[in-house]
Amino acid sequence: MKRKQYEELLEELEHELVAMARWAKAHGERICVLFEGRDTAGKGGTIKAISQRINPRQLRVVALPKPSDVERTQWYFQRYVPHLPAAGEIVLFDRSWYNRAGVEKVMGFATDAQVTRFLHEVPTFEKLLVDDGIRLFKYWLSADQEAQEERFAERLEDPLKRWKLSPIDVASRTKFAEYSAAREAMFAATHTDYAPWTVVDYNDQKHGRLTLIRNLLDRLPDTRVEEEPLDWPELGHEPLSEDFSLIKPIEPFPLDD
Repeated sequence: MKRKQYEELLEELEHELVAMARWAKAHGERICVLFEGRDTAGKGGTIKAISQRINPRQLRVVALPKPSDVERTQWYFQRYVPHLPAAGEIVLFDRSWYNRAGVEKVMGFATDAQVTRFLHEVPTFEKLLVDDGIRLFKYWLSADQEAQEERFAERLEDPLKRWKLSPIDVASRTKFAEYSAAREAMFAATHTDYAPWTVVDYNDQKHGRLTLIRNLLDRLPDTRVEEEPLDWPELGHEPLSEDFSLIKPIEPFPLDD
């Protein structure tokens, strides 16, 4: 997809996202969106596309690091619960509790017993969230290995993206089929009527973002809430300049003539 077309279509969706956030705040809605998928699928770019126009005091992005020694001794879901949305909030999980059914399973960070217990417990956990009024959305971003390899290569060559690569990424390249099998087992155990999975094709990331955002908006109620009127009187005088006496601004960044 061409960037110009993408940006034009995204701008239309951004207006709807801002309206959705206004609706969520006005009605005290709690919205929780999970983004899962293969490395390089496009989770970060999608989260940025959703969040960049919404008040950051209302929308939170949660991307947890690996669990600490203390967290490893806790109930598995415990570290995620404090990040769930309060009234009027939108929370986007950049990976979530489903780490246990994906990378932890495939890379051997969790035992078979732990994975089995997780798959048994997670439908109950999510039922509690939904029954309490949280609007829970679970997205799987799908990309073929050819697209994944191209994106890994781009990250390897780009100094500004190199930080995204890790030894786990190197190891995961040989386990594409194992991740597919783990995903299918996860879907079989956790795709429920009250918390279904939605799979989005991300071989074209721009098109995937538009598809996901459109789907998310369409699954929410009518989000039209009129903006509150704001009285904005005339300033009443000529605009003032900044005036410093003790500390002066630093020299501006040099620009080419």
